Amino acid sequence: MSELLEYSGDEMMTVAASRALADGTVCFVGIGLPSAAANLARLTHAPNVVLIYESGTIETKPDILPLSIGDGELSETALTTVSVPEMFRYWLQGGRVQVGFLGAAQLDKYANINTTVIGDYDAPKVRLPGGGGAPEIATHSGEVFITLRHSKRGFVEKLDFITSAGGQPGGDNKKRCGGKGPTKIITDLCIMEPDSQTKEFIVTSMHRGVERQQIIDNTGWGVRFAEEVTTTPEPSAHELEVLRDLHRRTKEAHAGEA
Repeated sequence: MSELLEYSGDEMMTVAASRALADGTVCFVGIGLPSAAANLARLTHAPNVVLIYESGTIETKPDILPLSIGDGELSETALTTVSVPEMFRYWLQGGRVQVGFLGAAQLDKYANINTTVIGDYDAPKVRLPGGGGAPEIATHSGEVFITLRHSKRGFVEKLDFITSAGGQPGGDNKKRCGGKGPTKIITDLCIMEPDSQTKEFIVTSMHRGVERQQIIDNTGWGVRFAEEVTTTPEPSAHELEVLRDLHRRTKEAHAGEA
């Protein structure tokens, strides 16, 4: 039945990312693609997932996707709201966050993230929103999932700026912080996971209809594939229905807003 369903690459990416969250997980959520995936998980297979946003909202259950961490939808639907210092010191640095869910503008083969500048720092081509709390989330969460669209512009050999640290060649700079660091990169083409020895991210699962050459052509380094690459399970009709309804409600709620 699933082979008859039509869906976009973004929908496949969001569904695959949502499935990475187990029910009951305490998750620190980034705005954008991570937020869509985390809330899809909450509305489908993981109703008891605890979503935390950087503004201090805990166990929030938004009916629409927030435009930013300051969106009133988050505080209005949260179980409670705490101060930002408490959020970072007690929850995050205290080891109470199991998964940090982040996006990126640029990413390298070790899942180091750039969300600061494209080009030279002093005279950038593009100045991005910056790190916010992402460097701390990447460092102190039990593990980190990253989701972004797959292209050479995003998947680069060398970052213009390292905003949030990932792994390092032949080792893992997260062990001193008690977490695993990045463990999954979910894109609109595939899922990547770190090689156990080199920590370089390799392709472990490819989405339906995606060819290896397509991934190679859209990656800025010599991407490697696992010995056994699986096919990512397709979205179900229910997952697509819930996701599309979530985006519809969000679009209607934010119509006319900047």
